[in-house]
Amino acid sequence: MIDVLILVALVAAIVLTTAKLKISPFIALIGAAIIGGFAFRLPTADIVPTILTSFGNTLGNIGLVILFGTMIGLVLERSGGAISMADALIKVLGTRFPNLTMSVIGYIVAIPVFCDSGFIILNSLRKAIAVRAKVSPVGMAVALMTGLYATHTMVPPTPGPLAAAGELGVIEDLGLVIGLGLPIAAVAAGAALLFASTLRRKTFELLPKSSGEPELDQSYEELRASYGTLPPASLAFLPILVPIILICLASFGNLPSAPFGEGTLLTALQFVGSPSIALIIGFALGVLLLKGKGRLEQFNDIVTGSIGVAAPILLITAAGAAFGGVLGASELTGFIADNLSTLGLGIFVPFIIAAALKTAQGSSTVAIITTAALVAPMLESLGLGETMGAVLTVFAIGAGAMVVSHANDSYFWVVSQLSRIPVATAYRTLTPATAIEGVAAMLATWVMSLIVL
Repeated sequence: MIDVLILVALVAAIVLTTAKLKISPFIALIGAAIIGGFAFRLPTADIVPTILTSFGNTLGNIGLVILFGTMIGLVLERSGGAISMADALIKVLGTRFPNLTMSVIGYIVAIPVFCDSGFIILNSLRKAIAVRAKVSPVGMAVALMTGLYATHTMVPPTPGPLAAAGELGVIEDLGLVIGLGLPIAAVAAGAALLFASTLRRKTFELLPKSSGEPELDQSYEELRASYGTLPPASLAFLPILVPIILICLASFGNLPSAPFGEGTLLTALQFVGSPSIALIIGFALGVLLLKGKGRLEQFNDIVTGSIGVAAPILLITAAGAAFGGVLGASELTGFIADNLSTLGLGIFVPFIIAAALKTAQGSSTVAIITTAALVAPMLESLGLGETMGAVLTVFAIGAGAMVVSHANDSYFWVVSQLSRIPVATAYRTLTPATAIEGVAAMLATWVMSLIVL
């Protein structure tokens, strides 16, 4: 119990120092990681290596993804490609429901793509549509974030739910997991969308723009005119669509059924479909949108500006991972699992464990995989031993892995920093949105259990 109180105190300290005292989240998170290492009684010799390992692993895993994703966003903004995409989407979906537009796009994109990467790729589109539709960019950030989150945690071939299906023995029933997971994820995204809609007309003070980020606060007509001749929408979508398609193909190629075999074709798809390479290809396609004289200078300005925009995001994200690494190395996660696994709440047990682990250490994927390993031996005692019970357990775990996104979650910082949402505002918008989404997903799973079990 003392470790839980320590966690609460650390999270409260992060909120206070970042939201009230305006201290850099990077400093607050690193400080929390160091203090937490001592407070959770980690061996002194292990504290620094734990922090450095988690920090470095996160930079290694998503550093290039964030950097090249930011480059794609800037090249789309500088070239007018984002405006072309916004025009094309609005022609199809209209301007009446911009939050719905972003939620649906995110829901589809995150089936094969990590939600962090998806938000980075789609962020420029979100900003352009927010200006075009004259709605709150914060509300649209919530809609996109939660649309991505829904399928990221519940629908294979995203690695988390795919790993959970394997751990729970339903990998051969992956079609069932996908088929039932899609409507449950839609319910979750819909609930979060309702919350995002309450923010549609609200005004929030945003963080100042960095020097590398273009101005998008003028009227849409002025913004559109400032670009002159816009690139065709068909070409403007390529820097986003091509990486998504490549990542999708690589994900499906890794399915147990091996749809592309196990030879040269699969190897090639795994290479070009890795997120970093896919985004490099997307950026190369984006550079083709640059026009006029001085394209080399434009290219260099975009690269320099992207580094300036991405660097704070990378550092804050890695610091959040360092904090999560300290929590993961403590006895806190074991305490949570041991005390929640014997409550006899049926399908709600995996949800509670996953939610507790997610809230404690930040990573949805880690929470999913850890919870699946913990509950696999309990399925029979929980009344979930049959195939359908195990499938529903995958969804219950995924629902718990959404609750809640806060300071120790890299996704929280990716969304808040790219959207220029102050920490205090992020806690009032992003965090409750993920709580609503996770609870809605669990309720949908419970209702389905009443029907099929």
